[in-house]
Amino acid sequence: MRFLTVTSISLIGGLALASCVDQGALGPRSSAPTSISASSVAAAGGASSYVIQSTGNAVPAGLADAVRAAGGTLTSTLPQIGVAFAVSSDAGFAARVAKLAGVSSVTADMVVQWVDPKEAAIPLDADASGVVGGTSLGSDETFFNIQWAVKAVHAPEAWDAGARGAGVRVAVIDGGLNNLHIDLNGSVDVAHSASFVQNFAFNQDVPCTPPPGGTCTTFSHATHVAGIVAARDNGVGTIGIAPGATIIGVKALNGGSGTFEAVIRGIVYAATPIAQGGAGADIINMSLGAIFPRQGVGAAQLAVALGKATTYAYQQGVTVFAAAGNAAVDFDHTANIIDLPAQSPHVLAISALAPEGFALGATDYDDPASYTDFGQSVIDFGAPGGDFRLFIPFTPPAPNPNPNCSLPRIPTGLITAPCYVFDYVISPGSLGPVNNVYFFAAGTSMATPAAAAVGALIIEKYGRIGPAGVAAVLRHSSDDLGKPGNDDFYGLGRVNALNAVQ
Repeated sequence: MRFLTVTSISLIGGLALASCVDQGALGPRSSAPTSISASSVAAAGGASSYVIQSTGNAVPAGLADAVRAAGGTLTSTLPQIGVAFAVSSDAGFAARVAKLAGVSSVTADMVVQWVDPKEAAIPLDADASGVVGGTSLGSDETFFNIQWAVKAVHAPEAWDAGARGAGVRVAVIDGGLNNLHIDLNGSVDVAHSASFVQNFAFNQDVPCTPPPGGTCTTFSHATHVAGIVAARDNGVGTIGIAPGATIIGVKALNGGSGTFEAVIRGIVYAATPIAQGGAGADIINMSLGAIFPRQGVGAAQLAVALGKATTYAYQQGVTVFAAAGNAAVDFDHTANIIDLPAQSPHVLAISALAPEGFALGATDYDDPASYTDFGQSVIDFGAPGGDFRLFIPFTPPAPNPNPNCSLPRIPTGLITAPCYVFDYVISPGSLGPVNNVYFFAAGTSMATPAAAAVGALIIEKYGRIGPAGVAAVLRHSSDDLGKPGNDDFYGLGRVNALNAVQ
């Protein structure tokens, strides 16, 4: 879903880059679309892309020949879920294929803006080099003191109890993931990472050149998400909630947008065992999503295809987490829209929580974020995602009214930024070709990997107990906040890593 970025911290060879810069008009942004931003998929030569669904969980025999006879080309199939993909420039193609025996629907695919492409990145004075040899896990990470999100879920106490997420495989279905970042290098299973975006590797995204030579402001959403899960305990930068987990990069988006085909294929690939040609994930994290009209043209059929993929993941024993969304929508009282994949079958939807004034001494990290979608019909659990309540809007050339705060970094020195920035979540990122960068960001995109990481700790502790088992442990271990029981903003509670592994 959409997210917010304000600040980057750059590390190249252990040296700090850049200086403190006024945020100016680039204030916090969050609101995810209340209707889709999508277009049909145009393939090479003006052809359109289609999603073909079978009446059962198998692709009809002879489908490739039948598609060819109907004026199209079958490009890929998912026999595990009875879904296939094709391209055709023939206007009558869909109608002809829909009449074939064993075919239930043929729907034009869509390019959807699953993640906001307009991230703002502003350098911050900081040195990301740390000191090796902290007395406890995470205590020697440069920015550990400002990782309130790690503390919000009681991860340090879980680490002290021996939890790391070791051996657990977490697939991040997102954009390009920078596996060379110093906090992720060695944590990513490169061999089983994959891209479902043509002409891009799993660790690539839209090319851009950072300032001063260019205007690139992307912060590598996938890298930030992966860092929240499993940034290594290496004495530098940050630490993930499950620092021993293995990340699998599954690229389905480019610049935050992508097709249903790419997301569906990414889910099936991630959930398929390695022995059967897949990635063998235990957990899938999807910090992405969009809101669709329930009865929109094509949307209902594509939602079914997506649901087949998430159901397949469930049947394979894979727990799927997805961002609830950042449009502040009350889904209990909005019947004509659907949030995908958060409302797909067997998906755990995660809301965002945050402090208000962490840099000013706030110790309550569990306020519902001002932007988070909510509703008992959607939210399963809450997790730290950050917020911007303290931000004071302004328009240049007026001076920036947002005061600065300074917090200690490790081993010595201060991190200085506008006070509201510290209510965001800090994690690794990338700025064009610059690898070792750290960003503050906020959104349900950040909350989702926090919950997924707790899921990884659960699997390490109890074994591969399946998604129902993981959900049961989360349900019994999460802190029941808000009203007792299921709650509009917290669902069944804010995830608690320590409780989950005790």
